Amino acid sequence: MSVPVVCTNVAKTFRGAVEAVTPMTLSFEAGQTTALVGPSGCGKSTLLRMIAGLETPSSGQIAIDGHPPAEIRRNAGLSVAFQDPSLLPWRSVRGNIELALDLARLPRRADQIDQLIHLVGLDGFADTRPAELSGGMRQRAAIARALSTRPKLLLLDEPFGAVDELTRKQLANDLPGIWEASGTTTLLVTHSVSEAVTLSDRVIVLSPRPARVVADIDVALERPRQPEVTQSDTFASIVEQVSAALAVGVGHTLPKAAQ
Repeated sequence: MSVPVVCTNVAKTFRGAVEAVTPMTLSFEAGQTTALVGPSGCGKSTLLRMIAGLETPSSGQIAIDGHPPAEIRRNAGLSVAFQDPSLLPWRSVRGNIELALDLARLPRRADQIDQLIHLVGLDGFADTRPAELSGGMRQRAAIARALSTRPKLLLLDEPFGAVDELTRKQLANDLPGIWEASGTTTLLVTHSVSEAVTLSDRVIVLSPRPARVVADIDVALERPRQPEVTQSDTFASIVEQVSAALAVGVGHTLPKAAQ
């Protein structure tokens, strides 16, 4: 079961009067995957952390299925995966997943854990510790851990940023089917325009800090998406649209073809 997310006039100013997010109102449909893109330091991650309940808005309100983020998090209704997998080094892949279930006070079911390990492509590595895994494999394990509680809301902050390009493409191809199958509402922060368009149903383009919405772009590509979708004219057109919005956001003059 997925949940809607509503941000109403949400803003964030840190100590020293550093405004990270200007008041914005956004809603995210249940079951939809939305990508947040924008320049480095623009406030994308701050917005995601507020939705996760890890940062408190300076003003405004956030409701997840009508409830505050902290309440949803306490009830294991949301999960977050960051660029740094942050796996416990003394626990195996299975052990890290089991810990997430223990903290959420959910039962451990060996068959479900095995299925999740299989889904993220880590067959044969269930009892392997993080130091023995590649960067991409650690990231797969972190995403399996995030998905283990069957969250209604999945928040991904540059989840593929620490892996090589080939692994990044493989993860982008393999993993959406996992959260799509469960109907999870997914919010993704990424610097990659092509990744945003590949993975999402909608791309929100943010300006440099303080973050404001520059564009809200629908990704009209059928699901499930095959790898060859990135070669289509529609894909190229949406990528150009997002890139143009980014250029407007940072105050650059657009090339004639994008105007």
